[in-house]
Amino acid sequence: MLLVAIAWIYVVLMVVVVEATGSRGSLLGAVSTFVLYGVLPLSILAYLYFSPARRRARRLAEALSAEAAGLDPDRGGHAPGDAVAPERKEP
Repeated sequence: MLLVAIAWIYVVLMVVVVEATGSRGSLLGAVSTFVLYGVLPLSILAYLYFSPARRRARRLAEALSAEAAGLDPDRGGHAPGDAVAPERKEP
């Protein structure tokens, strides 16, 4: 994916250079070519390509937060008691 994106940006940059330096080209045409042929298609492609990874990371984060909220720290499964034993008075 990354190699294809780099190659596509290279091709678009070459088209932009020709557009900007050509006799009938303009700088505005070069910028619009770069945005419409380079940035926009690659952003859509990257969004679609990385959506499974984002979904997987979101599910992992939700699972970790649910696990951290619902379980005790030592994972012993018993009810938590007092952290400090009560002081007993001698008669």
